[in-house]
Amino acid sequence: MADPSSYRPKPGQIPDSPGVYKFRDEHRRVIYVGKAKSLRQRLANYFQDVAGLHPRTRTMVTTAASVEWTVVSTEVEALQLEYSWIKEFDPRFNVKYRDDKSYPSLAVTLGEQYPRVQVMRGPKKKGVRYFGPYAHAWAIRETVDLMLRVFPVRTCSAGVFKRSKQIGRPCLLGYIGKCSAPCVGRVTPEEHRELAEEFCDFMAGRTGTYLRRLEGQMREAAEEMEYERAARLRDDIEALRRAMEKNAVVLADATDADLIAVAEDELEAAVQIFHVRGGRVRGQRGWVTDKVEAVDTSGLVEHALQQLYGEEHGEGVPKEVLVPALPEDEVAVAAWLAGRRGSAVSLRIPQRGDKKDLMETVRRNAVQSLALHKTKRASDLTTRSRALEEIAEALGLDGAPLRIECFDISHLQGQDVVASMVVFEDGLARKSEYRRFQVKGFEGQDDVRSMHEVVSRRFRRYLQEKLKTGEWSPQEDVAQPSDPADQAADDEGRPKRFAYPPQLVVVDGGQPQVAAAQRALEELGVDDVAVCGLAKRLEEVWLPGEDDPVVLPRSSEGLYLLQRVRDEAHRFAIQYQRGKRGKRLKSSPLDAVPGLGETRKQALIKHFGSVRKLRQATIEEMCEVPGVGRKTAETVATALAQAAPSAPAVNTATGEIIEEEAPAVAGALRDRGTDLGAER
Repeated sequence: MADPSSYRPKPGQIPDSPGVYKFRDEHRRVIYVGKAKSLRQRLANYFQDVAGLHPRTRTMVTTAASVEWTVVSTEVEALQLEYSWIKEFDPRFNVKYRDDKSYPSLAVTLGEQYPRVQVMRGPKKKGVRYFGPYAHAWAIRETVDLMLRVFPVRTCSAGVFKRSKQIGRPCLLGYIGKCSAPCVGRVTPEEHRELAEEFCDFMAGRTGTYLRRLEGQMREAAEEMEYERAARLRDDIEALRRAMEKNAVVLADATDADLIAVAEDELEAAVQIFHVRGGRVRGQRGWVTDKVEAVDTSGLVEHALQQLYGEEHGEGVPKEVLVPALPEDEVAVAAWLAGRRGSAVSLRIPQRGDKKDLMETVRRNAVQSLALHKTKRASDLTTRSRALEEIAEALGLDGAPLRIECFDISHLQGQDVVASMVVFEDGLARKSEYRRFQVKGFEGQDDVRSMHEVVSRRFRRYLQEKLKTGEWSPQEDVAQPSDPADQAADDEGRPKRFAYPPQLVVVDGGQPQVAAAQRALEELGVDDVAVCGLAKRLEEVWLPGEDDPVVLPRSSEGLYLLQRVRDEAHRFAIQYQRGKRGKRLKSSPLDAVPGLGETRKQALIKHFGSVRKLRQATIEEMCEVPGVGRKTAETVATALAQAAPSAPAVNTATGEIIEEEAPAVAGALRDRGTDLGAER
């Protein structure tokens, strides 16, 4: 591991101008390529105190053994040179998008004497017009089959074309009218090329001209009583319309645009692209990449633009590119795109209307793509086994932790403090074993104290189960498992059981939370369960009593599994906390009235308009409500008199205090205001 100061350039050597730089390792291999408006300022950031660098950047500069740079005239040239070097050297520390599958495109080989329509995958070739990419090859074949009625372009391979030309007899498509059969001279090369160009124009979105022309020909044929020809034209029009319907209109102004969305976590990112041409979605593609460098959303977008348009020219670059975040060098990137297109390109974030709605659809696709990628990765048995082995090795465990339990605390500004416990067995979630806790030992916000309470309660119940079976007898110096709250039943009425101990307890947090969990185990005399914490900021693994964290490699399957366990615990805790908060906000003093059901409760609220007015009503006035007798009215009046008045509802838009409404309405108003608070 090299010390960055050993190869740091001398002061004044680095020029203060735009350029591209390369870091090389001891074997002279390029490991990172970057660009900068000012090489001097950018490179100085890499040679500051190593402890202050992002972990990924720190790994890169300590792996490198030298740095070199190339000065260019403009930022656009720097962007182009950076793309070229990344493609040439394939640096290990640069973000590189790779297709999660090979997307097929509809291709027309205009470079051939007799252009051919076909499905193509892989790198784009010169002289070929592409449409798509499509999600499935069968979607292309269905579209082509419909359009060959009107545009009978050649679809056969070179071998079939040559054979038909030799024997003077066309293939089956030539006989059924879905090929103009240029192989046997039914049309001239010029006529066939014109057909291919019309096919391309229709696929590019210029559909109105052909439909109007065919409709005119159909009417003329009908007027001349050529009904068979009119029927064929009618069928052709219907075929074209069916082909158009396969891509619904999503933007009414016939926009040509690409929409790019990103979904990311600390380790990986998924990118989804929708290609919209003529207002219709003509293609979709997506990538998943490891975040091997310290990069934010704008950096991911810039890399995606380079990947998408680095080899494109002309119409391959649309007039408009919609992104979730603008690149840092927005002007330079827009100029680079304009240079590749040959005209201006709008690069912006959609703010409203149909484009923003469609961007949300693209974003959901990106989120699903990332989730699917993680699910596939987690379901692989070999990968799970390797992850458990890496965790055992990193934490110094005697064996692989086949059962892992993770705890997380959730609250909203100190209210409704709850905790979650999720269980992973053999690297997979065991949702039937999940448990939820209400923190009861104290009021207020104290994550460390909450973690101690929850871990204590979980393992106290475990000891209770062992005590019942005679597997354990308490010692005098160990806390006795006798918390009455721990004997409660769960929401379905089943007794809560924690009979199986984990090999590893993971807590969401750093040193304080880990120390609290370890202290809880020691107080109960549990000494055969390992404890660690996963701090979200830098994904560091903390062990009890250690001053420095364990840093697992970024590509470690063990780190990925710990991260997935932690995120699941966080999700489960947040879900429980939100549910409790919703119930609390929608609660009413009438809920505590014995014998008062939902029907009569709603009848009282409907009659008086609000709980405040009901509280002011007399018993005789309550008895006027259908179904409410004097005894019930007296019980309601007593309960309302004992209950403290609830806080008034506030209109969060104006700050105005609103008279108390029905519980659901008031709860909704307060919920809107509460959502503005910070939720952990």
